[in-house]
Amino acid sequence: MKLNTQFMGQTLIHALAGVPVTLEITIVTLLISVPLAFLMALARIKGRGIGNRIISVYVSMIRSTPVVLQILFLYSLIPTLLNYLLNQVWHLDINIFRVNPIVYAFVVFSLNTTAILSEVFRSALLTVGKGQMEAALCAGLTSWQAYIRIVIPQALVSALPNLCNTSINLLKSTSLAFMMTVKDIMAITKVDAAFGYNYIEAYLVVFVIYIVLCTVVQLLFTFIEKNLSGYKKLVAG
Repeated sequence: MKLNTQFMGQTLIHALAGVPVTLEITIVTLLISVPLAFLMALARIKGRGIGNRIISVYVSMIRSTPVVLQILFLYSLIPTLLNYLLNQVWHLDINIFRVNPIVYAFVVFSLNTTAILSEVFRSALLTVGKGQMEAALCAGLTSWQAYIRIVIPQALVSALPNLCNTSINLLKSTSLAFMMTVKDIMAITKVDAAFGYNYIEAYLVVFVIYIVLCTVVQLLFTFIEKNLSGYKKLVAG
């Protein structure tokens, strides 16, 4: 089998145009998910009411269903239902199908990532002893000051490896955005491959691009982890 290197070169150039879209979905999703997941983690640690149960059910549902199914549900079923309610029931004359597909990508991946990160943050917060919070409160700090200055820095270091894994998995999962007609890396290469059925060459290009992107993410988190671990050296000293 001989690979069409000329096609691979052209497809690489075309696929690189989809990298900003892939990174946009990843970054926006993390910006939405991280604060929400942290608040959900705090709620699960502190609360025992109905809110805690709702969060538990939400996390369980998201973790128990594949991303593909979540995409099909949120991109196909919900818009159809909303279109029916808005136009047939409430007569608002709003075309829900004109919404930019990338918005659906933000919603789907944010819902998925928030559920995963809430468990990451919850386990990381539980690694910090309760005595440190009590000592901070006795020293005159408020609860939020204690969290920001004492609890979160330590919990963040513990959470970084799982946060890195979640970010990489998110980056790879964005390849499913083509199912929502988002023109990301995968969508562009699939279109190129369809003309001459050069799918092997196209997938090899995608393979290389994602390896490079994921490697960069790993290096970034390694750098962050080294800098945030400085407090451990101070404690040891």
